[in-house]
Amino acid sequence: MFVVIGIIAFVLGLIGMHDFREAQGEHPLDVFYFVLQLYVLGSDPLQNGGPFPWSLEAARILAPVFTLATVVETGRLLLATEVRRFRSRTARRHAVVCGDTPFAQALARQLFNKGERVVQVRATPFGPLELRHRRMLGVSGDARSAAVLRAAGLRRARYLYVCGGDDQINHAVAVAAGTELQLRDTSPWIYVQVHRQSTCQLLQARRLGAAGTNRFRLDYFHVDDVAARRLYQDHPLSRSDRPVRLAIAGDGSFPRVLLVETARHWRALGGAGDGLRIDLIARDARRIKADLIARFPFLEHVCQIEAHDETVDTWVPRAARPRRYDRIYLCHHDEQAMLEMALQSPDLWHAVTDKVFVATYESAALADAFHGGEHNDLLDEVGGRLQVYPILTRACDAPLITDDLTERLAKQFHRRYLTVNGGHGSPASGVEWDQLSESMRNANRAQVQGIAAKMQVLQCVIAVRNGEDAVITEDEIERLAELEHERWCEERERHGWRPGRRDDGRRRHPDLVGWAQLGEGSREKARDAVRSMSDMLADEGFTIVRLNEPIGVAA
Repeated sequence: MFVVIGIIAFVLGLIGMHDFREAQGEHPLDVFYFVLQLYVLGSDPLQNGGPFPWSLEAARILAPVFTLATVVETGRLLLATEVRRFRSRTARRHAVVCGDTPFAQALARQLFNKGERVVQVRATPFGPLELRHRRMLGVSGDARSAAVLRAAGLRRARYLYVCGGDDQINHAVAVAAGTELQLRDTSPWIYVQVHRQSTCQLLQARRLGAAGTNRFRLDYFHVDDVAARRLYQDHPLSRSDRPVRLAIAGDGSFPRVLLVETARHWRALGGAGDGLRIDLIARDARRIKADLIARFPFLEHVCQIEAHDETVDTWVPRAARPRRYDRIYLCHHDEQAMLEMALQSPDLWHAVTDKVFVATYESAALADAFHGGEHNDLLDEVGGRLQVYPILTRACDAPLITDDLTERLAKQFHRRYLTVNGGHGSPASGVEWDQLSESMRNANRAQVQGIAAKMQVLQCVIAVRNGEDAVITEDEIERLAELEHERWCEERERHGWRPGRRDDGRRRHPDLVGWAQLGEGSREKARDAVRSMSDMLADEGFTIVRLNEPIGVAA
């Protein structure tokens, strides 16, 4: 509208000024100059008054309107930028997303669409019309700078997602955030994306062993782990009278993650160990199977895995027997070849009763074309048997990212508590995790963070499991149980609990006493928490490694 007003004013000004000055023989450049003066609220020929041609009368009104509107709009944009900066600095309980990658942008949009207030931090400047919603804010700058993180309201944020394209920069942002948040009672949960799956596992182990040295919560995530969990959230398996048969074919990290997550999903469904049969097809499938079983001991009890050392090309003709599998997952690093095979191979379509999943990192748009919705799918899904699964898009799931290693171990501790107590816990703690209060959840999370202190006492570290677990002696169990009780008392007292007859409403608990005064039943609960620690770590693929001799054993 501003442009149209400006053009109309200029054209009418040229016509009117030419008619008005024609008798004086003005040069065309002079006429042009006099018209430009209209935009600054004055023109030399008009100082002596009219009458003026109608076109000039209209121009000398429209030109100042254009100028005024431009000034107002420019001021609004400048003020909006300052308002956004102020709102970013003063935001509370929001999510901060750092990174210039498409994944970071998609995560910010997803959080915004779910009603969260989001502050994006990226190196590239934001356009004047890019952030037009009150709940979507932005800060331009280097996220490794403490000033930039403060401008994003880090100290009052609820979550910080570091999703840059360079792992070293992501680590530097995490260090800067940790320095900014040190010694604070309340801090955001920090999630750092790592682009190599094996490195992510190693860093998770190192973080778990150091979680007790500071108060803020930090974890690392890889898109494969999140996408695999999302797959079974969107496409759960179904138990039946006959065994469920799956095939996972391909190389890379995703097939390994998917196999483990498949077993976890089946265990959560309560499926029998012989009710899930998985064929693993890869060039070194037997070695992959051995590595996974060494790391995740529950695999042998949850499902039956058969490894085939061959390529997908040679395996497909053998898989063509009708209805041999319930599902087939193609997860090869050569995505284009896998897509072409899935699109042109009737053998694969005939081999499944449910779907053929093609996992891809780079074909999100193609997945939308196939599965855009009931009335918006552009391509045939082969009778519903073809499913293109975009890993990066599905991994962009904030609730699953926040369901991190600490959260999963905390849930395990609570399930163990319910098993040991046999449903006889208090009304506040004897319920499932979904019904548990945030205070009780925090107590379980604190128990996970307390693992680090126990490792220091044992002079042990946590590492990726390779089939062996350190044996904790009875003397060590007793010492760690006392340490666990002291940690529990300190955590409960910090939240206002006091000794007395059990009353959750008044925050009273009879076990808030010293170890010497504690009853034998409560002592045994603390010992059981220590004994179960190794099993819980093994369930997530980690183990305890000794650096010195066990307590009480001479060197």
